[in-house]
Amino acid sequence: MIAPRTAPVITLTLNPAIDETIELDALAPGTVHRARGVVFHAGGKGVNVASCLADWGGIPVIAAGLLGRANEAPFVRLFAAKAIRDECIRVPGETRTNVKLAHAGETTDINLPGLEVTASSLRAVSALLLRLAVPGAVVLLAGSLPAGVDAGFYAELATALAARGARVLLDSSGPPLARALAGAAPPWCIKPNRAELEALAGRRLADAASLRDAARGLVGRGVALVAVSLGAEGALFVTGRGCLRAALPPMRVASTVGAGDAMVAGIIAGMHAAAGLERIARLGTAFAAAKLRAPGANLPGRDAVEALARAVVVEHEGVGAA
Repeated sequence: MIAPRTAPVITLTLNPAIDETIELDALAPGTVHRARGVVFHAGGKGVNVASCLADWGGIPVIAAGLLGRANEAPFVRLFAAKAIRDECIRVPGETRTNVKLAHAGETTDINLPGLEVTASSLRAVSALLLRLAVPGAVVLLAGSLPAGVDAGFYAELATALAARGARVLLDSSGPPLARALAGAAPPWCIKPNRAELEALAGRRLADAASLRDAARGLVGRGVALVAVSLGAEGALFVTGRGCLRAALPPMRVASTVGAGDAMVAGIIAGMHAAAGLERIARLGTAFAAAKLRAPGANLPGRDAVEALARAVVVEHEGVGAA
């Protein structure tokens, strides 16, 4: 199904976070550090994707999920500043804060526990998504599940959303991803990294051929598009019609935080425009590269991203339309 241009993109974040990024010259465990600066960003995978899509423009974006009422302000500001429709359900307590130590182009993450989620909150979220997901909508189910939530939650939601005529992207890992792949309606797209694909395959994937074979195995299980992020090596994009690898030359890195989320946003931007696989791969790679140049889930102007998309090196292998 091709999403009409007026259909919204809906992102779900059940385990959002306020990202506290501390800039260091170097990181040496067991020693005292003097920070060069600190910034705070409303985050969580779905929130990051919504932010990047809003920067790209031309796509109606809805952010759904759960937010702690006690510290919702950073999210409210972000949604207002970027004209993202706020459909997040407020619950008692505080959204978690994740600490990110940025040093020498790398990031060390310290993720804190999230909100305690009740069964009634989960029912409310499910009902909300099913109401918002008109036929043709693209729905992203993103991130880890809060503690205590059954690992099959995404699988059940993906099946219900597919019945509504939505295309579901799932960006998660571990049991929630495995359960969704075994569900009645697997996600339309997933974006594992190498380690996550190895976990799904149950073996080490040491070369390009083994990566392709593992991704094709998931396509054979009903996933329309498998995008495997490979860090500095680029990404592999696999459908039932073919496979390609996309990458950009090495570049200056300001922060790797959210690069994977930016790639998801680029994939969604391509899907929303009914693009073919090469355009989706170029946008996914360009969004991720653009994100590397600045902290926070923000993109530069569309012209800058399009320039990166044109510079992406694509290696084809029997590629057809997405």
